[in-house]
Amino acid sequence: MRNTGLRAYTQVIMKKTARILASLCLFTASLLPAYAAPLQPGAAVPEFSAPNQDGKTVKLSDFKGTPVLLYFYPKDETPGCTKQACSLRDEFAEFKKLGAVVLGISRQDQASHQEFKKKHKLPFDLLVDADGTIAEKLGVGTMPLIGFHKRQSLIVGKDGKLLKFMGDVDPDTHTAQVLAILKDHLKSSP
Repeated sequence: MRNTGLRAYTQVIMKKTARILASLCLFTASLLPAYAAPLQPGAAVPEFSAPNQDGKTVKLSDFKGTPVLLYFYPKDETPGCTKQACSLRDEFAEFKKLGAVVLGISRQDQASHQEFKKKHKLPFDLLVDADGTIAEKLGVGTMPLIGFHKRQSLIVGKDGKLLKFMGDVDPDTHTAQVLAILKDHLKSSP
């Protein structure tokens, strides 16, 4: 009889614990920003504007008719982000030959971007997405808990449509992959 009472008590506790955990999961999920699914190739890339490292507002529509690399990165001056930015810098002449624009985007402020750009002699703009609205609009993810952008890129064609969403970017191979995609796109477009 005593075991029956203990078993019933244990079942009640387990049900209450399950309800509390389910409520906690729902509450936690409500605190996280809702990100759109990544854009699919061929989709129109939504318009956005953001300040660059100098405080000048840059709009995606400023580059209509031009291929654009939008590369999202976690944070200025981290090893992977620096390697990626410097690789893009080192091949920037190739991007220019292709008539392509490179824009780096992260959550750091204007001063941080200005310092990062100057220190590493980056020839392209770094845009401020402090609240993550651009990333959210374009389906770029964030790192859990710390909220930095994931290292993801969007390659936009001359027509403003997405050529490629790169969801898992490797700083070592990113630049070569982007250049290959752009060259292929420009060969096949009028």
